[in-house]
Formats: sequence, structure tokens, C-alpha cells
Amino acid sequence: MKVMLARVLKGEVFVGNELVSSIKNGIAVFSCIEKDDEPETLKAMVAKIIACRVFEDHHGKLNLSIKETGGQILCVPNFTLCAQTKAGNRPSFDKAMKGELAKPLFEQFVKLLKTTGLIVETGVFGVYMNVRLEFDGPVNLILDTDF
Repeated sequence: MKVMLARVLKGEVFVGNELVSSIKNGIAVFSCIEKDDEPETLKAMVAKIIACRVFEDHHGKLNLSIKETGGQILCVPNFTLCAQTKAGNRPSFDKAMKGELAKPLFEQFVKLLKTTGLIVETGVFGVYMNVRLEFDGPVNLILDTDF
């Protein structure tokens, strides 16, 4: 599994002209389910996301997690995170799990995020979305299951 985590002041997801989800003060989590991912992979990633210290403490150090700040999470499915770009100019997405298999795992991932007690909003799996973010910092991290 590969995730891009972005600290945001605001995040919104639109499908067409319809606002389907939004958050304030938290993290946007763009997630890609890879071919070898399984339920244990999802649990490990949720634990990493929730514990990841991306918010400043009173000394200005990145010492606080999303759980400690009570922020919100916007979780957006994004298979393009698995792009392989070493050869040629056209990215390959061979590492990404096929959509029909990845969708239930993404839904399980979202359910696991919701068990943390934080507000979790989502994008829509398998459709074109317009994602609008107001980055904070910016603080952006790439997390994968090779932690």
C-alpha cells in the first residue's frame, strides 16, 4: 500500500459540480491499494497514519499526531500513486490492484480509519474527482508498507 499524507487547513472533493465530502484542519490521505495488499497491510497503514507526527507542538516541532490534535481525515482513493516511472515517459500502474479487487479493501481501510474516533470523509472510488486542498505548511509525506 502506498499513501500520500498531506497536512491541510481544508479539503474538498467534488464529483462533477457536486461537493461529496469536505474537512477542515487535518490530513488528506491519498491511498493506493497494491496487488499484494491484504487486511493486515491496511491495519498497519492506519496505525502508521494515526501515529505519524505531522503537527507542531508549542515549540514548533513536528511532535503531534492527528489523533492528538483531533483533526479530520479526508481519504481519497488514488491508484496513480503506484506509478512506475523509471523506464520511458509513460507511467506504468502495474503495481496497483485491479479496481474491482481494490474497492472492498479501500472501503475496509476507511472503516479502520473511522474506528480511531476521528472524523473521516472520503472521495469516491473509481470516478473522476476534483480534489481541492488548502495545504498547511506544506507538510507532505509518502508512506508505504515498507515501513
